[in-house]
This record gives sequence, structure tokens and C-alpha cells, in this order.
Amino acid sequence: MSDNEPFPKSRLHPAHGEERLSLSKSRLEPRMSFETSLRQAQSLLRMSGLAMGILLTLSACGLRPLYSGGESGAPAQMLRAVSIAPIEGKAGWLLRHALEDRMSNSTDSAYRLEIELDDQIAGFGVRRDDAITRERRTLRARYKLIDTSKNSVLLDATAGSDVGIDVASSEYATVAAENTALERLTEIIADQIASRIALYASRSTDRP
Repeated sequence: MSDNEPFPKSRLHPAHGEERLSLSKSRLEPRMSFETSLRQAQSLLRMSGLAMGILLTLSACGLRPLYSGGESGAPAQMLRAVSIAPIEGKAGWLLRHALEDRMSNSTDSAYRLEIELDDQIAGFGVRRDDAITRERRTLRARYKLIDTSKNSVLLDATAGSDVGIDVASSEYATVAAENTALERLTEIIADQIASRIALYASRSTDRP
């Protein structure tokens, strides 16, 4: 080979090179597959250990799921036996429908749920020109669970939450954001009320 000859071509036949490359891939693939399976197994073990730790902690504290017993359990039976009294305003209409998704709202029920709402919007982000840039919508509910056969109050409690709202340059967009916030708040409060009633039912069955 002379000094002017270009870089020499490989003496290895292309077919032989492809064969060696395929052999290398076949040797690597099982290793990669094994490592992937090992990582997945380790991840599952960590998740299982975390779940087991939570269950052991709850058992040690004497806690148990609210809806234990399924459809035949005391919490589920009480939630099916609650009628929801009409609630004033748009927030009341939304909350009542959210509660109906979690309770039967039968007209002939052993319990009646009465709710009063306080819905407030307050601005708290102000620019130099006194324009409001942020709002906070707060919804509070005072509710009573009444035994209709005795006309006695079983629960007298409160629930509530708040949501931040960005004030847009468009009034329409701001109103839409306020309505979305209200829908979210009624869903949150409906969950709080349903959980509280379920907890009351669960504790009532534990009493001697």
C-alpha cells in the first residue's frame, strides 16, 4: 500500500460484519430484558412495601376504611337513606346535585340533610393602578343531619374550601373562571359532607 492510497477498506466481508453485529445484539438483548424486568420487580416491591406499611400503620392506630362492609355496611346504608333539602342559590343547586351523586336523595328517607351556604369572592392581588389580578373564592357550608323519625339533630357541622382565581383582561373569561371555581368547590364540599356522614355511621355501629 502506497502513501497516496486512501484509507484501506476493511478486509472483513460485509456479510461477516453483519453476522457479528447481529450476534452482539442477540447477546445484549437478554441482558437488557433481564435488567428491565429486574427494575420493574424492584419498583413493584417498593410499592408493595409502601402499601403494606400504610396498612400496618392504620391497623396499629385502630383505623379502618369508612366504607368497609360494601353496600351492606352502615356507612353505605346511611348515605342511601338521606334526603337533601333544597339549598338556595346557584352554589346550592350545584352542591345539591353533587351530593345526589353520592347519596340516594330519596323523598321517603330516615334522615334529612339541611345545608346553609356562605359564598364569597375577594380580590387580593392588586397592581399599581389598583386593578385586581387575583381573586379567592371561598365556600363554607353549615349542615345538619336530622333523624326524621325523632326530629333530632344527629350532626351539626361545617365544611368548606377556597380556590384561587386569575383575573383575566376579559370579563367573560373571569366570570367563566369564577364559575369553574364554584363547581370545583361544591364537589370538594360534597365529598367532605359525605365522608363526615359515613364516619358518623361507622362510629355509631361501634358503640355498645
